[in-house]
Amino acid sequence: SRDIEVLAFGTRGYPIALFPTSMGSFTENKDFKLIDSVAWFINEGLVKIYCPDGIDAMSWYNKSVHPAQRAINHTWYDQFLLTELVPLMQRETGVGRIATAGCSFGGYHATNFAFKHPEVVKYVFNMGAAFDIKDQVDGYYDDNVYFNNPPDFIPNAQSPFFNDMFVVLGTGTHDMCWDANEKMAAVLRNKGIHHWLDVRQNAPHDWPAWREMFPHYLSLIK
Repeated sequence: SRDIEVLAFGTRGYPIALFPTSMGSFTENKDFKLIDSVAWFINEGLVKIYCPDGIDAMSWYNKSVHPAQRAINHTWYDQFLLTELVPLMQRETGVGRIATAGCSFGGYHATNFAFKHPEVVKYVFNMGAAFDIKDQVDGYYDDNVYFNNPPDFIPNAQSPFFNDMFVVLGTGTHDMCWDANEKMAAVLRNKGIHHWLDVRQNAPHDWPAWREMFPHYLSLIK
């Protein structure tokens, strides 16, 4: 029951939902020049990027409410993405299955949404992503936590749409999330899901590395 702001860049091309990092706003990816790093793709009409506001401060990072409510709040955000944002992206670009992307905790959102709804997502581009939200629920666990925690639910998930998904796990040897990406690569490998674990030498968990990764990853869209 609230408005969620979205910044969009471009007029046509492959639709990409680009999530902010932990508790970041819809302007974050623009402010930290991640959008600038892919300006060529936008200007050439190859991609249209949508940056939705995050609600982490109301969901996973909201220590003022019970963990069950944190998970419920996230499921409402998930429904906003599925029933409002994705249909808008499909309508404006004419593409049925979108791409999701994000840096750090934004990569959690990109991966979680994609594997919950593979019928509307084909590509996932992660940069320094984190995936496990159990640290955010203080030991609490229920179905809403399970079905929004990719390391837990992906191994048991089934969908014919997994067959042509492509996931990029971008990380670096100086990235605190390197191990998380190695573990996610193992999950995807065991599922037979097409992916690329891109470990960059000396790359940190920071925007300069992500600005180098993002244009490379967009060039992989077919």
